Amino acid sequence: MGAVIVLLGILVFFIFVGLATSVRVVQQFEQGIVFRFGRVQLNGVRQAGLTTIVPVFDRMQKVNMQTVAMGVPAQEGITQDNVSVRVDAVVYFRVIDPIKAIVNIQNYAYAISQVAQTSLRSVIGKADMQALLSERDTINAELREIMDEMTENPWGVRIERVEIKDVSLPEGMKRSMARQAEAERERRARIITADGEYQASKRLAAAAHELSKDPASLQLRLLQTVTEVAAEKNSTLVMPLPVEMLRFFDRMAPAEPSAPGDQEQARATPLEEELLPPIEPVGDMPPIEASPKVEPESRPEAL
Repeated sequence: MGAVIVLLGILVFFIFVGLATSVRVVQQFEQGIVFRFGRVQLNGVRQAGLTTIVPVFDRMQKVNMQTVAMGVPAQEGITQDNVSVRVDAVVYFRVIDPIKAIVNIQNYAYAISQVAQTSLRSVIGKADMQALLSERDTINAELREIMDEMTENPWGVRIERVEIKDVSLPEGMKRSMARQAEAERERRARIITADGEYQASKRLAAAAHELSKDPASLQLRLLQTVTEVAAEKNSTLVMPLPVEMLRFFDRMAPAEPSAPGDQEQARATPLEEELLPPIEPVGDMPPIEASPKVEPESRPEAL
């Protein structure tokens, strides 16, 4: 009776050990691949949850199905326009076929790192510096296409995204680019200033044409300018009285209109009306009398 109890105890122990070794837990982000005597079972891919395998005969290997972000070491290269650059990137990938990722490649993460480095150097040699700096989306798409073609079908790993993080340029190239950008901004500033001067000259010419139609407008504009200058009260303004202003006031005075010839005669008449004093005789010369008074011609009646 005692021997039977011992045998039952040993049997229960082995059953417990067999159950413990046959039960596996697969996480939600993992998948399990079952190998039986070294061969992958057709239905050997186990999904997340509690699963069992045959002890001693089966072996299960878990594969992470999450997206992995892997940094690519900085690569030095010469662009198509002979500029030395240093570029680093980051690669996002995930396993879509766990059997291929385990069977066809020994270490898919290390292999993808090497593929990313070689592809990055290849793309650097094909592109120019301006494309690396301004057309990163195109470079990223080209990198992804090259890497995905090498990894998805053979290895069961899909490259989801490739991003260039930084492009390092030599110091001399940075200074040259800075001078180029400064010269470009200076050129734009000069063009804008010249264009403004051209438009202002056109406006001033149009304004001068309009002001020339009426002399009074010129005088009003002059007075307005004087008012604007005097508003600051921080300078002394010396303004001679121009003859045009006298003529302006003369024209503004109420008087009958007259012809230009009459105006010239009217201005000359007071000078002619003044009689010169007689000159005293010198020696035997007779005295010279003053010029007779010249009567002005009668003005024509205003129309």
